[in-house]
Amino acid sequence: MELHILEHRVRVLSLARPGLWLYTHPLIKLLFLPRRSRCKFFSLTETPEDYTLMVDEEGFKELPPSEYLQVAEATWLVLNVSSHSGAATAVQAAGVTKIARSVITPLAEHHVSVLMLSTYQTDFILVREQDLSVVIHTLSQEFDIYREVGGEPVPVARDESSNGFPRAQHGPSPTVHPVQSPQNRFCVLTLDPETLPAIATTLIDVLFYSHSAPKEAAPVSPEPNSIPFFAFSLIEGYISIVMDAETQKKFPSDLLLTSSSGELWRMVRIGGQPLGFDECGIVAQIAGPLAAADISAYYISTFNFDHALVPEDGINSVIEVLQRRQEALSS
Repeated sequence: MELHILEHRVRVLSLARPGLWLYTHPLIKLLFLPRRSRCKFFSLTETPEDYTLMVDEEGFKELPPSEYLQVAEATWLVLNVSSHSGAATAVQAAGVTKIARSVITPLAEHHVSVLMLSTYQTDFILVREQDLSVVIHTLSQEFDIYREVGGEPVPVARDESSNGFPRAQHGPSPTVHPVQSPQNRFCVLTLDPETLPAIATTLIDVLFYSHSAPKEAAPVSPEPNSIPFFAFSLIEGYISIVMDAETQKKFPSDLLLTSSSGELWRMVRIGGQPLGFDECGIVAQIAGPLAAADISAYYISTFNFDHALVPEDGINSVIEVLQRRQEALSS
């Protein structure tokens, strides 16, 4: 197995809903006009609380500071697991549960905080730049590690010593975060970038105007216990979209691509209050039990909360697994 440290240096931001109008111009540029920006890593996720942006340094330059934009202090590096050589983003996703034992749990044991961004194509693990040496030391026994330089993978020297790096320790018990499952049924989709202009007006409507009903139409009440959630990423030319099944109906069915099974997903939302960025083991707390139960999942971290997407027909099993895990941690 290979672990690739990609070239992107990513900033994580929260855009308050009332300030969305102020950023419409730069967001449209990043969404639809990649030739006018050097940004290669762009992710926008709408949640009930805010919009989370994950952008590389070039994308960050496009976003002017304001009272509506909150920026996490750290710069994050992007990791990607591949079982084949070649460009890391070109391989099929393994699923966050498949890397739980080999990546997520070891990093949590070494007190490394991680963010996750699962896409249609693959899973990205984000770690603080300052933690990179600990990450390499922790994972070098399990992976051949490469750092992307100028688009080419350069092997990272395997450090067999443990000088300066304490062994994994069992620290204080992790905080047990509540989980909830909204009623939305989600789709994970992709799109040929060449056809992006064909859905541009619908995408703009969904992202920027979804909370104001058209003048000629009566407001449509959302389903009970459903939440607004929409994730769009454009990373190294690959597009990934997560939306609920009702929102999907607004888009041309022949342009959005999904898996051959057309599987729908349910969400498990982690956290009763904003999680912050310093706590370690939040992803492991969810991905570990799902991996043990062999339940596949997508995982999307945002500025305030985490979200796991699991197969719709397995949601009851997932809730039971996580409740047992919570009870075990609480006892």
